[in-house]
Amino acid sequence: MSNTSSKVNLEQLASLCKRRGFIFQSSEIYGGINGFWDYGPLGVELKRNIKEAWWHDVVQRRDDVVGLDASIIMHPRIWEASGHLEGFSDPMVDCKTCKGRFRADQLEGASCPQRPSKRVGECGGELTEPRQFNLMFKTFVGPVQDESSVAYLRPETAQGIFAQFDNVLSVSRQKVPFGIGQIGKAFRNEINPRNYTFRSREFEQMELEFFIKPGTDEEWHTYWVKERLQWYERIGIHPDHLGKYIYDKNELAHYASACVDIMYDFPFGRQELEGIAARGNYDLSRHIEFSGKKLEYFDQETNERFVPHVVEPSAGTDRIALALLCEAYRAEWIPKVETTGAVREAEPGVAVPAGYEERIVLRFAPIIAPFKAAVFPLLKNKPELVEKSRTIYETLRARWPVFYDQAGAIGRRYRRQDEIGTPYGITVDFQSLEDDTVTWRDRDTMKQTRVPVAELVARLDATLH
Repeated sequence: MSNTSSKVNLEQLASLCKRRGFIFQSSEIYGGINGFWDYGPLGVELKRNIKEAWWHDVVQRRDDVVGLDASIIMHPRIWEASGHLEGFSDPMVDCKTCKGRFRADQLEGASCPQRPSKRVGECGGELTEPRQFNLMFKTFVGPVQDESSVAYLRPETAQGIFAQFDNVLSVSRQKVPFGIGQIGKAFRNEINPRNYTFRSREFEQMELEFFIKPGTDEEWHTYWVKERLQWYERIGIHPDHLGKYIYDKNELAHYASACVDIMYDFPFGRQELEGIAARGNYDLSRHIEFSGKKLEYFDQETNERFVPHVVEPSAGTDRIALALLCEAYRAEWIPKVETTGAVREAEPGVAVPAGYEERIVLRFAPIIAPFKAAVFPLLKNKPELVEKSRTIYETLRARWPVFYDQAGAIGRRYRRQDEIGTPYGITVDFQSLEDDTVTWRDRDTMKQTRVPVAELVARLDATLH
């Protein structure tokens, strides 16, 4: 099989995600709400596995990183200090004819909603003058809705880390260099949410602020770019589908010395999964200025005080989930009898060859797959098979998410698990009653081997590391 994913489009993927319970349109029974998505039973497991893999790699396995869970609504002065209130906006124009709203700097590539063959402005509609549109969601705290109670849903998780820098430093007994990691929801009032879940108004971020001594920025930025690229490969993205966008000096924010975006080849083009920026001491310095608090670090070894610089790897959980779904999706031709031939990649527009059938499979890495294994009794009307299957199932699910299925022919049960990405099938048959072994089926190769029941926990555990 090729290491490239089959040519899935977003319509195919969205159909699978809804049918199998990965992703639903938010508020669907009321017609939906643009830019918001709900994760179903399998989707929530997929996202949880992504977050756990990130947390394990970035926080848990390191001595120099600790965690934080800051609140979504914070003091509005934080957003003044960060520059979001002043600069977190896009220039927008409205069309008085179709009532569409478009970014003024992207009109050249935008199509008219009513006349898609025409560009915005070429269709005869009158455009308004550009106006600034702030991307933050405004809300009010308390019973009175006036200017004194204005607050905002956070547009990023990073500022909570900066605001709590001094508290975390004092309780964690860390020394620079050290990091603070956080996973949480953020909100941006995107003008044009698009490409399925890629650009949404509510999303989840996994961010690390790694505080360093001034002058070590380049060294640590290079280190974290390498670390993060390796992580994407560990969770199942082929390196050929990843890329780096290195910012030119004239593209950088005035306070940044370097920035690299980790990119993935989505069906709609190469787009960003994560940004890794060397941000200097801009954020802490701004909070020192606006709060009047000292957010310095005292180095006891050198007897030196300084405001730490920071390297910020910031990843989008939802974008990574979408990338993993795209990466895992395969349309294949497989032998009708699994053990009689090789798996072939399906060719669009070509009839399924004789002796083959089509299957849709999600080739997730085991650590990312929503279910790690599925347990099947060969026949549901044989109590001894069901009893032994349930015993194995209860043993395994005490440690991992495991699926139990006794409905339908065994081949159809395999197909259902293939389509949701379960890497291993465990079938209890009549030989199991004689020698206490089961059939272990690999999702990708469909190879079946006999495995002692006593070895199942160790075997499954070995595949998840």
